[in-house]
Amino acid sequence: MIEREIIHTTTASKRMFEFLQDVLQFLVLFARLLMDILAVLLRLLLPKNLKDISNEIVLITGTGHGIGRELALHYAAHGSTVICVDIDEKNNMKTVQDVKRLNRGAVHSFSCDVSKRDQVVGLAKRVQSEVGPVSVLVNNVGIMPTHPLPQQSAEEILRVFDVNVFSQFWTIQAFLDQMKEQGKGHIISLSSIAGLVGLSNLVPYCATKFAVRGLMEALHEELREGPYKDLIKVTTIFPYMTNTGLCKYPKVKFPSILGLLDPKHVAMRIVEAHRSDCLEVTIPSCLMYINNWTRLLPSSCGILLKDYIDSGVESDLK
Repeated sequence: MIEREIIHTTTASKRMFEFLQDVLQFLVLFARLLMDILAVLLRLLLPKNLKDISNEIVLITGTGHGIGRELALHYAAHGSTVICVDIDEKNNMKTVQDVKRLNRGAVHSFSCDVSKRDQVVGLAKRVQSEVGPVSVLVNNVGIMPTHPLPQQSAEEILRVFDVNVFSQFWTIQAFLDQMKEQGKGHIISLSSIAGLVGLSNLVPYCATKFAVRGLMEALHEELREGPYKDLIKVTTIFPYMTNTGLCKYPKVKFPSILGLLDPKHVAMRIVEAHRSDCLEVTIPSCLMYINNWTRLLPSSCGILLKDYIDSGVESDLK
């Protein structure tokens, strides 16, 4: 009887100790959350501390036009060594010539279909041999068929996933080891506002951009939990509709507030996000807060807000 009481008392004491431990851990977590919120608010008020990128070797996909072209110009202006990668050799060389006119960082051109894994593996070997190990990877390439799902062919759907999603897997796998060998690196991937909100006429495209968000979030966790925490950074970019030619028939209700973005402005914001070590950035920045707040409301409220903004793309099957 006495032994049973002792065992019962010991068990109760152990449970109480474990409960107090859990409470203490929660209080510590709550305190850290408050400190992080205050730190973020403070950073919003202070000038941004932008890191130097003049000695980086930056590989950018899809540099033949649009955002990719502007990214090449911006990185070169900061003194980075820029590696332009595109399947379109002619337009890629035009970008290279424009970068050379800046007389800043070195620039190199490589032709590659990044949707093909074997070509990406070969590209990584050539780049390391001819230029050096890549320290910054910018996954920018993307395509956007814009018509209702029943009119999307099987070939279109497969191609949009190959270019928008699988290419990012292949480039990350190919160049991540080069970053690990250097003990530093940064991976920047372009998703889209369509990776936060579903839109008509963009069902496969939205699916690919949601996939990029998941890819980058999971990759961040792998790096954060391993030996490369704080050494290899990731940044996911969610731009609003940009005037690159992909949006053939944009639908904009408030053009003065939410008109098509200038690729130069988007590229500038991407480089700024990179230099600030941001994890996720929407362009414009307010859209991230609007999306997060709306997700806390009933789904009907989100639909009402989406209907009020009434922006997107019309079908290109006119």
